[in-house]
Amino acid sequence: MKTQIDHLVVAAHTLEQGVQWCEATLGITPEAGGEHSQFGTHNKLFKIATPAHPLAYFEIIAINPGAKGPANPNAKRWFDLDNPELRVAVAQEPRLVHFVAGTDELQAARIALKNIGIDRGPAMPASRHSRKGVLHWQITVREDGYRLFEGCLPTLIQWGKPDDAEPLRLHPRNSLPRSRVSLDSIGVSHPSAAKLQAAYAAIGLEGVAISEGPANLSATLKTPKGLVTLQSMGI
Repeated sequence: MKTQIDHLVVAAHTLEQGVQWCEATLGITPEAGGEHSQFGTHNKLFKIATPAHPLAYFEIIAINPGAKGPANPNAKRWFDLDNPELRVAVAQEPRLVHFVAGTDELQAARIALKNIGIDRGPAMPASRHSRKGVLHWQITVREDGYRLFEGCLPTLIQWGKPDDAEPLRLHPRNSLPRSRVSLDSIGVSHPSAAKLQAAYAAIGLEGVAISEGPANLSATLKTPKGLVTLQSMGI
C-alpha cells in the first residue's frame, strides 16, 4: 500500500479572509475552487506540486454562510470546522490545520488503521463542479468531524468513482494552473509520535518527517515571497 500527500488544508473564518491572507502571506491570489453542499463549505485552490509530491495542491476552506450546513444534521463538518477552539483561532487568522493523503486503496488503508486502534471514519462519496467537469472522490470523514492527533493524522482520499478506470483523470492537479508556489517540505511534531509513525507505516505514507514534542503540523513552501513556513501550533 502506498499513500502520498494530496493536499494541505488551511481553514479560514471566511473565504474572503482566506484569499486576503494568501495574498499577504504567499504572494498569490487563488482563483479556482468550488462548493461542497454535502458539508456546507467552500474553498479556493492552487497547485503546489513538485516531483517529490506530484499530486500536491493547497486548499483554503471555510464554512459557506450561504449553505444550509452538513447534509446530515447530526454530523459535524469535516476537518473539525465546527470545533469551537479552531473557529476562535481561524477568526483571528487563517491557519494550517490538516493535510489529506491520497491512496488508490482507501478501504485497505482504513482497515490498516483500524488494526492499530485508529478509526479514521467511513469512506464517504463526495463531488463538486470544476472548470473541467465534475470531480468525484471518496474521503474518510468521521461523524464527529475530528481530524485526530490535532490534525497530524491525514484524512484519506481516493479520487474517482469506485468503478473509475482512470481515477486521477479529473484530479485537481490537472485543472489547476501553475501557481508559483510549491511544497518544499512537510513535518509533524506530536506527543504520540510513535503512534503516528505506526499509522503512517500502516498506510504507506512517506515523506513526512515525524518528531516527538508539542502537537504541530508544519509545511514549508517556496513562494514569490521566499520560503514560508506555515504551522498549526496544536490547533
